[in-house]
Amino acid sequence: MSPELQQRVLSGIVMAAVVLAATWFGGLPFQMLAAAIALLVYFEWSRITRLTERNFTGNLVAWVAVILLAANIAFGDPDMSMPLLSGFAITVALMVMIGGGTWWLPGGLLYAGLSGVSLAAVRQGGAPGLAAILFLFAVVWATDILAYFIGRALRGPKLAPRISPGKTWSGAIGGTVSAVIAGAALTLAFFGRVSLWIVVLAFILSVASQIGDLFESFIKRRFGVKDSSHMIPGHGGVMDRVDGLVCAGFVLFLLALVSGPLRGHVDVTVAEFLFGL
Repeated sequence: MSPELQQRVLSGIVMAAVVLAATWFGGLPFQMLAAAIALLVYFEWSRITRLTERNFTGNLVAWVAVILLAANIAFGDPDMSMPLLSGFAITVALMVMIGGGTWWLPGGLLYAGLSGVSLAAVRQGGAPGLAAILFLFAVVWATDILAYFIGRALRGPKLAPRISPGKTWSGAIGGTVSAVIAGAALTLAFFGRVSLWIVVLAFILSVASQIGDLFESFIKRRFGVKDSSHMIPGHGGVMDRVDGLVCAGFVLFLLALVSGPLRGHVDVTVAEFLFGL
């Protein structure tokens, strides 16, 4: 095994151990993990898009907003996270509209903020929250891993050659089918039953995960960057590792958020929305 591969494997084991331990315990450990992801994603976004050079004052304000939001995710009231994020994003957007600057600034604030808010919300709620976050992991990881191997084996037409030349339609379809199987298997293991609803959601989240992957590839290609950072030895940056996860998390969280008023109350947890509890 080459030194580079050894480094990649070792850092991967450490990452997996930290994430799975925080996931298992939930509560404060996972909330702190979600807050850290929000901060690191914004750091890498601002680095890729060169926000300090392009809009120093706006980036400083956005950093304050992300730090305050991360503090609320970790230690504050979960119900305040979305109002805080919305208020901060509107404020920064108005700064850009009035004073000029780049729209990558409010975009980065929303992307990083939703990363932390949505992941914390998915894990919320004890054992059902654990099942919900593991469902999300299963769908995203099955999509990512099987899309890679099936795409390499079958090849065929490219999915988005201008954005990510290595991705194929065969890999995308294979990853989605694998995600549906993984999501159904996890639901069966936790609840002893699988519904069409679970199959549909697994399909939607798998597609969202692949869109998230392509979106990050687009940003890096747009700014001529290979990796979002070199923070994780052998793996690149945090965004490189969580791009699909956070996009699928956005979709799951926002669907649950919208479903609350439709069900007659606003306090529907992601687990309740996902598993019909």
